[in-house]
Amino acid sequence: MKGNEIAKFIDHTALTAEKTEQDILQLCDEAIENGFWSVCINSGYIPLAKQKLTGSNVKICTVVGFPLGANLSSVKAFEAKEAIKAGAEEVDMVINVGLIKSAQWEKVEADIKIVLEACQGGLLKVILETCLLSKEEIVKACEICRDLNVGFVKTSTGFNKGGATVEDIALMRKTVGANIGVKASGGVRDTETALAMINAGASRIGASAGIAIIKGLKDNNSTY
Repeated sequence: MKGNEIAKFIDHTALTAEKTEQDILQLCDEAIENGFWSVCINSGYIPLAKQKLTGSNVKICTVVGFPLGANLSSVKAFEAKEAIKAGAEEVDMVINVGLIKSAQWEKVEADIKIVLEACQGGLLKVILETCLLSKEEIVKACEICRDLNVGFVKTSTGFNKGGATVEDIALMRKTVGANIGVKASGGVRDTETALAMINAGASRIGASAGIAIIKGLKDNNSTY
């Protein structure tokens, strides 16, 4: 797979707290120049990115309940609705890991469902934070997402103790089937790792090292 083909898998990401307006503008320029699928940014920068990306094919992705997922469901839903109103086309929400660990599966489902409804046609990705879950919990969470027909399940925020693994991507793909996307994020910093994730079943890659990935380099400084 060539670099320009891998680029279409990438959500070019800048989510750390210190990112400036200039950083976001540069992210958008890089996404346009390299043909990345989207920029993934915090919602406060959506208006800036929307202005910069006007006329391009690059989509705007944002995060909700980030990075812990422990917000009130109503707050997550409000975030999603306002983000889409501002110009986001894709929303990555963090699942409530504590509810999963409490085996409160009906509440987990309700939390996802209210955000899905708030997206009003925008694509919803559900971040599982797989490094905190057992394999059985990953499967159960994926089954809920599959049955709700969300757009994607996603491995990680990139802000916890681990990121995407080939094993988890394969398990998620097996569980959700062919009709729901699987996004690998957290620790994908080079071409080899990105291709391994794609070969395991990932249909999207979330990374701040997008340029290194498509150019066959390794970015040891990326945080996501």
